[in-house]
Amino acid sequence: MDLHLGRSSGGDLTTRLYRELREAVRDGRLRPRDRLPPTRELATELEVSRGTVATAYERLVAEGFLTARVGAGTYVADTVPATGARGRRRTGAVRPRRGWTAVPAPVTPSDAVPYDFSVGVPDPGLFPFDAWRRLVASEMRIRANSPGRYADPAGHAGLREAVSRYVGVSRSVLCDAEDVLVTNGTQHALDLVGRVVLEPGDTVAVEDPGYPPAATLLGVSGMRVTPVPVDEEGLVVEALPPRARLVYVTPSHQFPTGVAMSLRRRIALVEWAQQHDALVVEDDYDSEFRFTSRPLEPLVSLDPAGRVCYVGSFSKTMLPAVRLGFVVSPPSLRSALRAARQLSDGFSPVPTQAALARFIDDGVLARHVRKASSVYAGRRTAVLAALDPVRGLHVVPSSAGLHVCVRMTGGPPGVAQRVVSAARRVGVAVEALDGYYLAAQESASTAVAGLAVGYGAVADDRVDEGLRRLVRVLRRETTV
Repeated sequence: MDLHLGRSSGGDLTTRLYRELREAVRDGRLRPRDRLPPTRELATELEVSRGTVATAYERLVAEGFLTARVGAGTYVADTVPATGARGRRRTGAVRPRRGWTAVPAPVTPSDAVPYDFSVGVPDPGLFPFDAWRRLVASEMRIRANSPGRYADPAGHAGLREAVSRYVGVSRSVLCDAEDVLVTNGTQHALDLVGRVVLEPGDTVAVEDPGYPPAATLLGVSGMRVTPVPVDEEGLVVEALPPRARLVYVTPSHQFPTGVAMSLRRRIALVEWAQQHDALVVEDDYDSEFRFTSRPLEPLVSLDPAGRVCYVGSFSKTMLPAVRLGFVVSPPSLRSALRAARQLSDGFSPVPTQAALARFIDDGVLARHVRKASSVYAGRRTAVLAALDPVRGLHVVPSSAGLHVCVRMTGGPPGVAQRVVSAARRVGVAVEALDGYYLAAQESASTAVAGLAVGYGAVADDRVDEGLRRLVRVLRRETTV
């Protein structure tokens, strides 16, 4: 145990040591049954006499904070209640910059419900943990991946090569390893791109409804975030603000509606970016899970001038905890993105990157995606079959991803939020579309009532009962 002996507190050395140990026990830094160092060892470490330490220990034993066991050592007592808060700092006079106080809190495990139809959550029960564990353990060997050295900020060379082949085969994205920068997920990729392309005050365009974390990130970075409407063909290109320097889109499976951007719109968006000297960030977040039609060409494949950054992650295809993603950038942005990565957090954990490279190259990822797609397809069919007959619901056509979107016609005001609350009371988690509309923050009439229903997190043996409960809630709450 390393113990800091404060120099500012009053009293002799014995009193100061006594107080430091007592407060550490009271505020929980030292927990019940924690073993304290022998008096000789702690005295040497603190450069005090052994008698000073022994006297402090004796006082704490006498007061019931510590217990001494002959031949075993000195321990924190089992019965000492923690009465103070760890870290006794004042609130402080410094305040965060405007915008950061509005960032939503992350979902915690306590939010779990028995029938979880949350959006964008894969099923960990489908993941090949044994294969992944073997690969990670292999890459953690002492002589693997130069563990004592700092790594390339662009990412592990083997992983960049594997990603370039993977997106080339699965999504027809033509690139080589030099075009790939490894990130800690899509949000990290967007942050890096924004850092090297945008100036504070620049206008950026996002889909409306769209992915709130992306809009929030750009907003707190000092950008003017402009919501652009989405229809049955995806982002309405004609509605883009002329001064936009960056456009963030999810064309393959628009988030959250699920519509695919038409080829006409894709071509128009790439041409618009060329005409307005703008960059398009294409987030292909869950296109691997496709159930019906052949996917349209990604925007980056239609881009002859280097106006598109293609970003993706392995949070959906593998697990969110893996925290690895990538950005395929035009050559003109390579060096700047690498510099931004090096200055921000250096690099991602190298053993995990190396393991993922082998996970891809050995075909394990492809097999996992095929297996998971088959399971998700069955759940998706069950969701569509349950919701389609419900009066007042319209399922938005979608051929990919881990959720479907349903629009609600009729019903009382705020019906979607009422359904969400009532469903949670019976153990069912779904999401309302209201929160995905940026313009709805200014005008409540802008948002379209609807729900997003996921099928990644809910287990197979809970799908049918969860849907029965949800349908009962829908029929009860949507009655005018």
